[in-house]
Amino acid sequence: MKNEIVKRIQEEFKETVDLVIKPVKVSFFQTIYVVYLESVTGSNKVNDYILKNVSFLSALPKKKLKDLKSLIPAPNTKVLKSPDEIEFYITNGFTIVIRGKEILALETRADIARGIPEPTTEQVIFGPKDAFTENIQINLGLLKRRLKSKNLKAKSTVIGRKTKTMVEVLYFDDIAEEDLVAHVLEELEKIDIDGILDSGNVVEFLSKENKSHFPIIMKTERPDTAAKALLEGKVVLFVDTSPFALILPGFFADFINPISDNYKKSNNINFLKILRFFCFFFTILAPAIYIALINYNPETIPTSLLINFSTQRDNVPFPAIVEALLMLLIYEILRESDVRFPNSYGSAISILGALILGEAAVNAGFVSPIMIIVIAFTFITSLIFTDQEMVNAARHFRIIFLFAAAFYGLYGIVLAFFYFLIHVTELKTMGKPYFYPIAPFDRIYIMKSLLKKNISKDTKRSSMLTQKNFTKQRSNE
Repeated sequence: MKNEIVKRIQEEFKETVDLVIKPVKVSFFQTIYVVYLESVTGSNKVNDYILKNVSFLSALPKKKLKDLKSLIPAPNTKVLKSPDEIEFYITNGFTIVIRGKEILALETRADIARGIPEPTTEQVIFGPKDAFTENIQINLGLLKRRLKSKNLKAKSTVIGRKTKTMVEVLYFDDIAEEDLVAHVLEELEKIDIDGILDSGNVVEFLSKENKSHFPIIMKTERPDTAAKALLEGKVVLFVDTSPFALILPGFFADFINPISDNYKKSNNINFLKILRFFCFFFTILAPAIYIALINYNPETIPTSLLINFSTQRDNVPFPAIVEALLMLLIYEILRESDVRFPNSYGSAISILGALILGEAAVNAGFVSPIMIIVIAFTFITSLIFTDQEMVNAARHFRIIFLFAAAFYGLYGIVLAFFYFLIHVTELKTMGKPYFYPIAPFDRIYIMKSLLKKNISKDTKRSSMLTQKNFTKQRSNE
């Protein structure tokens, strides 16, 4: 007579072609059932860990058969208290061993993950060349390879009624604030959805209170970036099947400073840090300033240059604002095509398109040459940001500044700039100010983000991120 638990599995997984149920008779009155899914389970592991050992149980005396868990060795063995737990374990690559009402889950996952790749979105010349993959266990290993401490804690939760996606919350219990960790876990527990397919889905839930275009949660594919964030007192999330870790909280300054800055001398890198900061404001202000100067404040332009601008615009039938919007739209289309095209010829297509369209537009009299230059510089300065959400936020405010300049000139730009400052200073990321360390001002974190001081002088953590462990190295001075 077939076991009731086995019948239930057959009913729940009917029409599942990769389900394997193998009965092994160990005595006249006793049969052990080995159940697994071929697609997510390693057949060699099932054979070596389970089937070989189960087949020898018939030769053992009855007294030794009582403790089934000790007789079947496996890297990870779970004793299931209820048949309701079987679905989670069997779909995660475990093999289920059933004897009567006793249920064991033994880890026999198939090795279906790709090898450790190199970073593609956060490339550096100097520094580690490994990146996260879609396998959460490999990602944990890459991180713990760098952080060999018992204080590195990981709390697990499962999200998704259908996908049952594993999410790991990592933090240092002697550095990170308990309130921050509790807040993240609480928000994850609130998620009730059929499926989580990527870390981007989790970002949407965790940043639900954020109505801004600015990203408040940082994504990274680099283990060294995640390790650095943990050492500063932040929380890192791993989502199974996603090659990107999430760093919380994510401040504005974190998105414009790549991890490669840590591998260069502070004297050399501080110029680039300041340059990036100015590039952000240039990419959102350049078209607006040009429109304001041409339409409302031509007296601020040298006479010879103003005459040159006027000559170039003689044959252009559109107002400057229409001219700017047209070119911005064309360049956004080219940027999107560059992202969608294969890497082998995507950049070549976009460069060719920009040259041909730009030259043709000038010759046809649709736009002036100076507008081509302004828009080109606008997009060149935006290329220094690797986070796509930050690029989208810059585009959003670029349009706001552009229309403010079209209606009110330089006065409109000043008003729009005040709106920008109010917007970013009132933003919160996990309950902390987004524009930190500028507002509120924090000299320690400014020297970590907007500037870089010598590593021997970087001795303290930020009070915004931790209240219990400020010192990270002893000063030799």
